[in-house]
Amino acid sequence: MSEFLSDRINQLSTSQTLAMAALARELKAQGKDIISLSLGEPDFNTPDFIKEAAKKAIDENYSTYSPVDGYAELKDAICRKFKRDNDLDYKPANIVVSTGAKQSLYNIAQVMLNDGDEVILPAPYWVSYFEIVKMAGGIPVEVPTSVESDFKITAEQLEKAITPKTKMVWYSSPCNPSGSVYSREELTALAAVLEKHPNIFVVSDEIYEHINFSGTFCSIASIPGMFDRTITVNGVAKAFAMTGWRIGYIGAPEFIAKACTKMQGQVTSGANSIAQRATITAVDADPSVLNDMVSAFKSRRDLVINMIKDIPGLKINVPDGAFYAFPDVSSFFGKTLRGKEIRNADDLSMYLLAEANVACVTGDAFGNPNCIRLSYATSEEQLVKAFTQIKEALA
Repeated sequence: MSEFLSDRINQLSTSQTLAMAALARELKAQGKDIISLSLGEPDFNTPDFIKEAAKKAIDENYSTYSPVDGYAELKDAICRKFKRDNDLDYKPANIVVSTGAKQSLYNIAQVMLNDGDEVILPAPYWVSYFEIVKMAGGIPVEVPTSVESDFKITAEQLEKAITPKTKMVWYSSPCNPSGSVYSREELTALAAVLEKHPNIFVVSDEIYEHINFSGTFCSIASIPGMFDRTITVNGVAKAFAMTGWRIGYIGAPEFIAKACTKMQGQVTSGANSIAQRATITAVDADPSVLNDMVSAFKSRRDLVINMIKDIPGLKINVPDGAFYAFPDVSSFFGKTLRGKEIRNADDLSMYLLAEANVACVTGDAFGNPNCIRLSYATSEEQLVKAFTQIKEALA
């Protein structure tokens, strides 16, 4: 019946992260002991002090429509957070609160892109960037990287990718799926290229900012010359284990913030009122409240990387942030494992689901067809079991 649907939806790809998670749930329901390493969701609970703030908001009857761009108190708190953590002087007029960072990204694409505008995506990139850009009429331009380059692009690569049609550059740091973190020096080199192209805007997705093992973090908007052409995207889903609360936000030049508010006013209006009130407490909290969770993720990172290095045929970088491993699995392409031909990362992902009972996501979804993404946002016990089974299935 697809002929009755719009070309837009027929041409839209399904999110492969969500599709694999759904398949894993389906197999679990059939009684199979599936370990899902497919979704990017912390396995921690939302901190109690944030839950208490939500309960207080309910008792104080925050049950009516919220302002389209967010409560004034929340926007003030986000400005304080940007100054404290990123040395960015945003004003409330620069802030728009949305129903998750994904809606923030969608808003940006819709208000910034015209048909044929090119958007540079350092690959690997988060799975939805490509489709969000396409839905807005933009043309995604992938710039490939590899495990040898720590999955980061160079200034030279960026310069070569720019054309007269280039409108934006989108990237995440720490990166989903690779866990790579751009240093200030690396971002300064990229900014030097962009300085020669003043009409190009940057989307800096910093949702994993606090899940960072490198000891440093740099927002590209803090580099001289970049503040007025950067849209900084963040939220509370990952760091505060608030994925279901659905709160994201941007800091952007005022004309872009106003445009995003205009767009959002016709689509969803303001984000959830109770979640917004709780988010005030979250973003005002000192990041040190996250130390235990970040320490746990670092311990899991070290465990997973050591187990991957012990599996012949896999190549891996050491991710400095987020909670993903992104090994290169191309050495298995063209081989036959237990009667199954492995032609690409898609095949290997399905093979691991069938033979190792482990759900992961093909790197093709992230713009790197040589890799698979494995989330380590689960217990160390489950991780040991999963990678033991992966090693046996690949032996």
